[in-house]
Amino acid sequence: MNLSRRTLLKASAAATLAGGLGAPLVARAQQAEFSYKFANNLPDVHPLNIRAKEMAAAIKDATKGRFDLQIFPNNQLGSDTDMLSQIRSGGVEFFTLSGLILATLVPAASISGIGFAFPDYATVWKAMDGDLGAHIRGEITKANLVVMDKIWDNGFRQTTSSTKPINTPEDLKGFKIRVPVSPLWTSMFKAFDAAPASINFSEVYSALQTKVVEGQENPLALIVTAKLYEVQKYCSLTNHMWDGFWFLANRRAWEKLPADVRAIVADNINAAALKQRADLEKLASTAQDELKAKGMILNQPATGPFRDKLRAAGFYAEWKGKYGEQAWALLEKSVGKLA
Repeated sequence: MNLSRRTLLKASAAATLAGGLGAPLVARAQQAEFSYKFANNLPDVHPLNIRAKEMAAAIKDATKGRFDLQIFPNNQLGSDTDMLSQIRSGGVEFFTLSGLILATLVPAASISGIGFAFPDYATVWKAMDGDLGAHIRGEITKANLVVMDKIWDNGFRQTTSSTKPINTPEDLKGFKIRVPVSPLWTSMFKAFDAAPASINFSEVYSALQTKVVEGQENPLALIVTAKLYEVQKYCSLTNHMWDGFWFLANRRAWEKLPADVRAIVADNINAAALKQRADLEKLASTAQDELKAKGMILNQPATGPFRDKLRAAGFYAEWKGKYGEQAWALLEKSVGKLA
């Protein structure tokens, strides 16, 4: 009986001690009143994720630990299509998505990718931080998603080739180029009399290597990280399309947050977006140097003739009809007359 009592007392003391030691850890783990997931499709070292980590720490500090943002980069939670479904259902609370892909749900979102519309970043931000961006955000809101004010940067897209530099629209005639699976891309390159082939990005390197296609188009940072310089000789800085990432939130999850927490989260997300934009612009410059060091030949064609060719081919008129007069007028307010 005494032995049993001693054993019981020791066990109780151990349990008390363990509880005393464990309690702070449990308390720390449960300290966040709100723990939300942010999913994206970019590598951990991409400027978007670097700034997102800083942003998450700043939010946690400003909310005194009430809000904890967990970041899941590099398609860890699924493809863009999967994650778009999850953000709508509440499987994830936050998600960044290209406007060109979001267009499957919100058609107006792809208008920022219209070919040769934006000559430079100053014009991009004038539009996307102005009336055009406000219009797109309004359309996203109608789809029952919450969207932050500032769009994050994905960069201007450039054209690479294994056979020749692209200096004029005529150089694209008959050119076999890989494009993403998207009507906007296919429509644009067909207007140049090129031969666009819709191929998933995972197959792009092998398609270039085996000469299924001559070329492809992507932002410089991706051309570098995917090592496309190994199978491409020329990089033409066509700047033919710009794209960005909208920072989306699940509406129910967003509305669960108290107003003060929502304000802190939104302010920090938008501030981080501005920093990421600057990061990516610098990265594009260093990427040019890196591609030259890898042996690629870079050239900078004039974009005016490309715009003229698209206009003559009816490309702008076709997409103006698809987007509608209001959205198109807002685009032209920033970039000038297209159609």
